[in-house]
Amino acid sequence: MKNLIFEDPLVLWIGIPFLVLWTAALFYFVLGKSRASVKFSQVSRLKQIKPSRTVALRKAIQLLRVIVIALLLVAAARPQTGRKESKIRTKAIDIMLVIDTSGSMKALDLDAHKRISARRNRLQVVKDVVRSFIKQREDDQIGLVVFGDDAYTQCPLTLDHGVLLDLLDRVQIGMAGENTALGAGLGTAVKRLKKSKAKSKVVVLLTDGRNNAGTLTPRKAAEVAKAFGIKVYTIGAGTRGQAPFIVDAGIFGKQVRYMNVEIDEDTLKDMAEKTGGHYYRATDADTLKNIYETINKLEKTEIVVKSYMDYDEHFDWFVIPAIVLLVLEIVLLGTRFRKVP
Repeated sequence: MKNLIFEDPLVLWIGIPFLVLWTAALFYFVLGKSRASVKFSQVSRLKQIKPSRTVALRKAIQLLRVIVIALLLVAAARPQTGRKESKIRTKAIDIMLVIDTSGSMKALDLDAHKRISARRNRLQVVKDVVRSFIKQREDDQIGLVVFGDDAYTQCPLTLDHGVLLDLLDRVQIGMAGENTALGAGLGTAVKRLKKSKAKSKVVVLLTDGRNNAGTLTPRKAAEVAKAFGIKVYTIGAGTRGQAPFIVDAGIFGKQVRYMNVEIDEDTLKDMAEKTGGHYYRATDADTLKNIYETINKLEKTEIVVKSYMDYDEHFDWFVIPAIVLLVLEIVLLGTRFRKVP
């Protein structure tokens, strides 16, 4: 957006009053009624002579000098147009989302307020909550790791959250195996973050069980994360007690069976504390949503807005017309408009 300003407005404050006084004097002494007199024996014939247009125009031409001085005065005040610019500098956070896709994620306990047939399994609930979390982190690079018997990167760190959300939609239970390689899940996320140059590096790891697969232990993975300055938030997802599962009972069809929920909270707490993070327990969908909102608030991306003005000098807008008018005045006063003493 452009706006006209003056770099030296004091020139106008001082010059305008003098210009007004000089113009008034010009009107009174030069362009006003002449004080000169000539003696005639009879002036009746002189009164019949109509005023010459040349004389009237000569007076108008002398006004050009007032305009020229006014234009030069404005030019001396250095008129400028300024365009305001804003630079937004973000100190972004790189985030790896680590999600358990083991067989136990089929449990239907996070939608406990609904009837069994209308409930979503744990992974479906998690995906909905994570999707909302991603949409709130527009300035951050986010990646996705899934784990079961092993762990792999579903999506590397990216600012293209559309691609990330598409890959999140494709996450399915059992895609990485039926067991829970908790250490491998965190280890894979650390590999993706260790070379990051972001101000802050964060892992949000969600599981519904305990480590029972993989060669890398959760505690060792947490130590590696700490060494690379990576903060780990851990989430245990599942009700307390028993959770319902839909199982295929052969000739009896689909049946609901209840199984114990076994989340290794001590290990998850230890992983979080080692890295400066925090452990959370989600027993239902609302709690899980609140947990991700809490992490979103804790890990805020710093945004610094810098504003500046880019100026362009425009004294030529006034100097050039002033020169043209001055030359015009000189030329005209050298013709029939010349004043003879």
